Amino acid sequence: MKLRLGARGSALSRAQARLIALALEDRAEVEIVEIRTTGDRRSAEGKPIGWKGDFTKELDEQLLAHSIDAAVHSLKDVPAELPEGLVLASVPTREDPRDVLVSHPRRTFADLPAGSRVGTSSPRRAAQILAARPELVIEPARGNVDTRLRRLREGKWDALVLARAGLARLSRLDEIVEVFAESVMLPAAGQGALGIVTRADDVDTRALLAHIDDLASHEEVLAERSLLAGLEAGCRAPVAARAKVTDRALTLEAAVLSADGVRVLRETGSGDAADAVGLGRAVAERLLALGAAEIIGMAESR
Repeated sequence: MKLRLGARGSALSRAQARLIALALEDRAEVEIVEIRTTGDRRSAEGKPIGWKGDFTKELDEQLLAHSIDAAVHSLKDVPAELPEGLVLASVPTREDPRDVLVSHPRRTFADLPAGSRVGTSSPRRAAQILAARPELVIEPARGNVDTRLRRLREGKWDALVLARAGLARLSRLDEIVEVFAESVMLPAAGQGALGIVTRADDVDTRALLAHIDDLASHEEVLAERSLLAGLEAGCRAPVAARAKVTDRALTLEAAVLSADGVRVLRETGSGDAADAVGLGRAVAERLLALGAAEIIGMAESR
């Protein structure tokens, strides 16, 4: 079987596509098709990302046009609701989803002097940084991982916050100064996980991709994405989520923060892993009862 696998043109996306191709090499001949997205263009131009779909829209269009058979994404970049006709067919075994600190010169988070410039364009990361250390200065950091690391060395910022998974897939774990505890920096929904999307009616491709689906990883991201859907949270909202499956039991911790980190709402739920969607929805409802909608609305209107 031949599989045309769509991926973005960034070094990280290409690395992720190669991982999928390697996992399928005994079952399919994989052709990697690079597709430049709106998110890639805006990021290269130093412009803010309008919504998560900026990184997926063109790949979705190529799937629906039958120009590719599947698309690989970092799941944290995929909107909670997929376009009609597309499905999340496979979630391979998840990488460590935690965030990390990279600094130059090398200093831990606690050792960064007051006023240090921390680069991130993630509202979730910015809010949690300020919640822990309000005396630090948040500055936008756009571009691919290589670009951001180069600018850090050039002195644009004193530190960066990045996803450990991305550095792992680029073989750059040596850049890490500190891995954040989840009590300080709860990850984004879907962080560390790859999602392979295909057409709902493509039975053969779905059967092929099922061979590399990891059930526990898939259930974790279903819970996290269900939470996002329940909160109706877009990419500007500081929302964090981390689900864990252990012996078919699922726990979900989630947080909604104000942009300045002053207000922090946290909720934890647990249940059967088979009802991941239900658990995500239940935790979202509890956060909404605490006032999450107001915080999210303020963030989305900024």
